[in-house]
Amino acid sequence: MRTNLCDTFGIEHPVFGFTPSEHVAAAISRAGGMGVLGCVRFNDAEDLDRALTWMDENTDGKPYGVDIVMPAKIPAEGTQVDLDKLVPQGHKDFVDRTLLSLGVPPLPDGASGEGVLGWLHSVARSHVDVALEHPIRLIANALGSPPVDVIERAHAAGVPVAALAGKASHARRHVENGVDIVVAQGYEAGGHTGEVATMVLVPEIADAVDVPVLAAGGIGSGRQAAAALGLGAAGVWMGSYWLTTTEYTLGNSSTQEALLAAGSSDTVRTRIYTGKPARLLKTRWTEAWTSAEAPEPLPMPLQNILVSEAHQRIARSSDPSVVSMPVGQVVGRMNEVRPVAEVMADLVREFDETVERLTKLR
Repeated sequence: MRTNLCDTFGIEHPVFGFTPSEHVAAAISRAGGMGVLGCVRFNDAEDLDRALTWMDENTDGKPYGVDIVMPAKIPAEGTQVDLDKLVPQGHKDFVDRTLLSLGVPPLPDGASGEGVLGWLHSVARSHVDVALEHPIRLIANALGSPPVDVIERAHAAGVPVAALAGKASHARRHVENGVDIVVAQGYEAGGHTGEVATMVLVPEIADAVDVPVLAAGGIGSGRQAAAALGLGAAGVWMGSYWLTTTEYTLGNSSTQEALLAAGSSDTVRTRIYTGKPARLLKTRWTEAWTSAEAPEPLPMPLQNILVSEAHQRIARSSDPSVVSMPVGQVVGRMNEVRPVAEVMADLVREFDETVERLTKLR
């Protein structure tokens, strides 16, 4: 399981693993892939610096990257308090009523309900500043092409840039802006995702651009990785599948419990998480937002500000039925908790078996 991207980045397998956990990202890199740390959860640049320092010390010298969220349209800037003033009271009242009806307890005294501000360009740029002080090998943007000046900064530091795309037209625009790798993320994917399925999207984008393409969305096995390369991808981008690894310790056990019990139809694409369409695990929390009394989700980043405390309360409640978690349709294959190294080994083994089977068909 080897493509030109392996030589480009000095990795054994063209498997790029996105995760909000530095422990998972480091394990992916140690296992021969490219761990990519999602930075959006770090409101404080010093916290991100500590996480990347830990990765520097725990990747055995293997390469890793970062994923920084920079929306194409610059959202409102401001502090948590400033932005909270822009959230309608009716939306706040709905969230309070919903949490009460779901039996979600309040935060303990002294606990902060601060939301994620990594969607803001000012915060994202601080993430870029910190990341470029470390030996990162890739900067990815989960919401399309970063600003041109950020791409130029990365290139000046010798760091390639990747951008996610849900349409061939998006991919072409990314490349025109200077992006080096396009992540073709299909409808099946967790988190922010478009409306075109992976099977259709990957060859469309591979034919549309002259840079390497990574296939994303619905990939959790060697068979699916082989299919992605057969469609024209130079590697795979996996995010959801790492949520049920041993190294993933963010949140509590109820999150993994909910994921392990879910099937491939137990997800929903909705704007309630950030204000942009994102695929989440379907739970009583997401169902509440489909009721007649539910308000329309707010634009990014106000929706995240609205639900930030709710997400923290849900995480502390230890109730799998109300978990709020981005995850793709591949959740139906996530049936046990295993170490990252074991997941990677199985992926490569099944890829080899699939290629051998296909070769015999010739």
